[in-house]
Amino acid sequence: MSLLDAKTTDRLRKETGGRGEGIVRAHLEQEGYEILEQNYSIPNVGEIDIIAKKGDVIAFVEVKTRGENPLVRPVLAVNKEKQRRICKTAILFLKREHYHLQPRFDVAEVILASQNGALIEKSYQYYKNAFQAPADLRYF
Repeated sequence: MSLLDAKTTDRLRKETGGRGEGIVRAHLEQEGYEILEQNYSIPNVGEIDIIAKKGDVIAFVEVKTRGENPLVRPVLAVNKEKQRRICKTAILFLKREHYHLQPRFDVAEVILASQNGALIEKSYQYYKNAFQAPADLRYF
């Protein structure tokens, strides 16, 4: 793969991911969630795509976005190691920001289709309580 191809691939991946995160954010806001953070990152620990609050729940949302007809469901990309990094980041966020809310780990799955050069939502699935924090990481 040439350098130009790598740059193009990276740009398309970021565009696709950003579009998916925007779709999820809009759905969450429609459901009454307050978006606290987007792309919250702690170096050498992890990143959380969206952190949202509703009532006494704080949702740490991993967004997985793919183009039409993916070979595997995007939600399956959230493996145990990815879950662990999300949980570590969430714990540090809660400690730093002093939120005393019930944490929940959700996964949103977005499939995009290309229509007239634009990426549009083809399907959307949201999984509440998609995974739990590993026992050795829990502080709450």
